[in-house]
Amino acid sequence: MMKKRNNILLYPFSVIYGMITDIRNFLYNTGVFKSKEFRIPVICVGNITVGGTGKTPHTEYLIELLQEHFKIAVLSRGYKRKTRGFVVAEKSSGVKEIGDEPKQMSMKFPDVLMVVDRNRVDGVNEIMETWPQTEAVILDDGFQHRKIKPGFSILLTDFSRLMIKDSMLPYGNLREHIDNKRRADIIIVSKSPRNLNPMQRRIMVKDIGKAPYQHLYFTSVNYKDPVPVFGDADISRRCPVMSDKNEGGAVLVTGIANADPLKEHLLLTFPEIKHLSYPDHYNFRDADIKSILTAFEELKAPVKYVFTTEKDAVRLREFTNIAEPLKSALFYIPIGINFLNDDKEEFDKIIIDYVRKNKGNNRFSKVKGNKQT
Repeated sequence: MMKKRNNILLYPFSVIYGMITDIRNFLYNTGVFKSKEFRIPVICVGNITVGGTGKTPHTEYLIELLQEHFKIAVLSRGYKRKTRGFVVAEKSSGVKEIGDEPKQMSMKFPDVLMVVDRNRVDGVNEIMETWPQTEAVILDDGFQHRKIKPGFSILLTDFSRLMIKDSMLPYGNLREHIDNKRRADIIIVSKSPRNLNPMQRRIMVKDIGKAPYQHLYFTSVNYKDPVPVFGDADISRRCPVMSDKNEGGAVLVTGIANADPLKEHLLLTFPEIKHLSYPDHYNFRDADIKSILTAFEELKAPVKYVFTTEKDAVRLREFTNIAEPLKSALFYIPIGINFLNDDKEEFDKIIIDYVRKNKGNNRFSKVKGNKQT
């Protein structure tokens, strides 16, 4: 789990940072700084904490849900890309051109328009001008981008490190004050345990303190069957069913904010695991491939595997010098989300109804708008 910054010497800087973000939000909320609204529905998926809360799998869930009914586009910042301005994800686009998460989503949903632009207002304007048939835009990680006013906002918070129990940067992990959760139409507690009991749920709902106009849901991670990183490799070894213990060994390679849940998932199957942990959005180098190979060779189990995340697989796939037997041993584990307490149908209906009914007025909750002061 990502360690919380708790050096007391950083607390004064956290107070200053909080004051700056409060002033900025006040200026936007009072109209001194202008936010741009659009005539088509814009759905924002984001958080107010540093680190992974599961934005990508939730964004992918929305894509799967909406692409069946509407012509949609996905707009991302393209974190750590080497390009500038507005870029359309093509089949040939690499991580350096569009970023790892947009690349992952563009590969998974090739028929959906995926674009990146640091300036979200410019990005939506370009989408509307060039692809006027677009009926809705999903804004990936744009909760703090106040220059744009989304019609609908989904705010994520990790079950294991709730935003209400955190502090402002740099002492804690909050990007802005917790009160700003009121901008969200839906709050999702992500990475929740599947066996969350009703009492725990009621306590957390009370602690989070959602407003009357807000909906609150809990989702858990759904680990899917492993997939070869290199589909063209000679797969001489087949990946085992990820359920019962076996005699295999595994190297886990991660460049994400919190790899503990994935490691725990693998431990259910593999008694021997070597974990190579890298920073979030890490750009692997040739030296790292050598380290992975060394760890793979040092496994004592008779059958060996290397597992990574879907996001990391996007970056590892760009290495053309990975040879056998490592190439055929590399698998990534896709993840999805499950709604707890049979809330999926209600959530889906809210999202679809918003897009269907608010094309001309992309403000979902007038009550929410009146509350922003």
